[in-house]
Amino acid sequence: MRADAERNRARVLAAAMTAFATGGLSVSVAEIARRAGVGTGTVSRHFPTKESLYEAIVLLRVGEIVDQARWLAATKDPGTAFFAFFAHMVDQAAANRGLAEALAGDGFDVEAAAARTGLDLDGVERELLDHARRAGAVRPDLTWADVKALIVGCLAREGAFTDAEARRRMIEIACAGLAAPPGHDPSRGMITGG
Repeated sequence: MRADAERNRARVLAAAMTAFATGGLSVSVAEIARRAGVGTGTVSRHFPTKESLYEAIVLLRVGEIVDQARWLAATKDPGTAFFAFFAHMVDQAAANRGLAEALAGDGFDVEAAAARTGLDLDGVERELLDHARRAGAVRPDLTWADVKALIVGCLAREGAFTDAEARRRMIEIACAGLAAPPGHDPSRGMITGG
């Protein structure tokens, strides 16, 4: 790719990243082109559809999320890794409306897009959950669908306004509900005592 075409692509990606983070999926290609200082034709040459541009942006974020999940799994105990990842996902989605919409499944299948590029977001998420479950750190009946719903719920509380205190409180409430009940014996898959 020529140097000027590479610069234009980088400008489009940077503009799209900001636009999707603040405006979500509803941002138009024309608005992204305006922010990048290029024409819509330039955007279309690099990204034939708005969805392909959105996918490129989300996958940049997903790559970072997968790296964070792997780092947590390698450096923390299973329970700490799981709960830190949960908080990280909420924080990342709160800072990026486009990512929040993708995680909520609003017109974009983030796991399928990640899988097409070799990023196993679903796999690392489930691995963190499975390790936490086996360690007895989370409820034995917890599914990743439950976790995703709670991530979206934490974001719903914040709404259109950034409220880090409310977000932190919602993360704490959700994590308390995700945690294994007192007396849970992971080796037996049940609660002992009471």
